[in-house]
Amino acid sequence: MKNLFQPERVAEVKSRLATLRPDSRAEWGKMTVTQMVAHCSVGIESATGDRQIKRVPIGYLLGPLVRGLALGDDKPMKKNSPTARDFIISGERDLDTERSRLTGLIDKFASGGPAKCTTHPHAFFGKLTAEQWAILMYKHLDHHLRQFGVP
Repeated sequence: MKNLFQPERVAEVKSRLATLRPDSRAEWGKMTVTQMVAHCSVGIESATGDRQIKRVPIGYLLGPLVRGLALGDDKPMKKNSPTARDFIISGERDLDTERSRLTGLIDKFASGGPAKCTTHPHAFFGKLTAEQWAILMYKHLDHHLRQFGVP
C-alpha cells in the first residue's frame, strides 16, 4: 500500500505539490489552493501529534467501520468527503509559504517514521497504527492534489 513512509511516495507528493500555482482551481469542493495546502499541513500536524484534533461525535460510531474501507486499499479517497471543523482553513495565504511549510511537515513525518506518529486518535477514524497514519497521510495529500488537477 502506498504510504508516506515510502521515500518514492514522498518524492512523488513533493513533485506534485511543486506544480500548484496561485491560480490553480479546484475540480470539486470549496477550498482555494492556498487553503488546501494549509489544510493538508493541519493533517500532517495531527499525525505527528503537533496538533491534537478533537474527535467528531459521528466518528465514534462510524469511524471504526469506515476505517478499514478507507485505508484497506490504494483506491483514492472520494470527492467531497466531509471535513472536521478544526481542519477548515479560512482566509487567503501565500502559496509559496504554505507549500514550504507543508513540504517541511512531510519531511518531518517521513523521516520520523513510525516512532514519531501520534498515539492521539484521529478526529474521525479513532485510534490508528503508525502504518495507518502513513497510508492516510498519503491518501489525504493525493486526494487534495487530485482536487486541484494534479494526478
